[in-house]
Amino acid sequence: MPAQGTTTSIETRHAIHWREAETFDTEALRENFLVPGLLAPGALNVTYTHYDRLMLAGAVPLGEPLVFTEAHAKLVGSDHHLARRELGLINIGGPGRVTADGTTFDLSFQDALYLGSGTADVTFASVDPANPAKFYINTAPAHARHPARHITKEAAKAVPLGSQETANKRTIFQYLHPDVLPTCQLVMGLTRLESGSVWNTMPAHTHDRRMEAYLYFELPENAFTVHLMGRPEATRHLVVRNEEAIVSPPWSIHCGAGTTSYAFIWSMAGDNQAFTDMDMIAMQDLR
Repeated sequence: MPAQGTTTSIETRHAIHWREAETFDTEALRENFLVPGLLAPGALNVTYTHYDRLMLAGAVPLGEPLVFTEAHAKLVGSDHHLARRELGLINIGGPGRVTADGTTFDLSFQDALYLGSGTADVTFASVDPANPAKFYINTAPAHARHPARHITKEAAKAVPLGSQETANKRTIFQYLHPDVLPTCQLVMGLTRLESGSVWNTMPAHTHDRRMEAYLYFELPENAFTVHLMGRPEATRHLVVRNEEAIVSPPWSIHCGAGTTSYAFIWSMAGDNQAFTDMDMIAMQDLR
């Protein structure tokens, strides 16, 4: 049963073919691919997608802990939500505490947590409700169980990329990654752009064997990111504000530029975990 005070919203997003997506106006693109409002104070909000069955969620505990409920179990047709799923999360708020089957993990800002399939009871809490944790959460189907693990920012694999000259100097922090820990299929990390850099990925690429999702954050109130999506020869764009997420289909490019520097969390699910499994798009081929 939910902890006292738990609120939740559950939404389902169905997969969209590129032929249909290319008929969409701006509102339809936003309705199908933009996920706002995940990180709402005092709530555990969930968007379940039919892209590799990846689930996006946000938990911002205040005075009372937040938990997965019977509705989350029903969403995946199991006795509990993680019966046959693995979970990854990154905390982008104040100090947080996650308890999983009796084991407690204290998570600082930009710490991550992995929970293997079969984990029955998960509780999300803030150490200080006045400075609440903000847990961005992904779950995906898993065929085997791997051990739970707390991954600090220092334990993540840091990969510097880009340059100031191309306005994309950034560091990729790989948390749920084969070089850091074993998972079934979920891959997850965080990219932080340096001051003066705004492009998150360029040249663009697709990876038809995996879908991807993004949560953009650390954008000031009057700032935004222009997220490019669509087939390389028929691009579209979405204006994305702070703490809004994007669902990126396998047929779509995913890159963008902000009005200022920012950070974003990326996650992938699909056929493999090879971070370099990309189909690169030549700059002159973008339309």
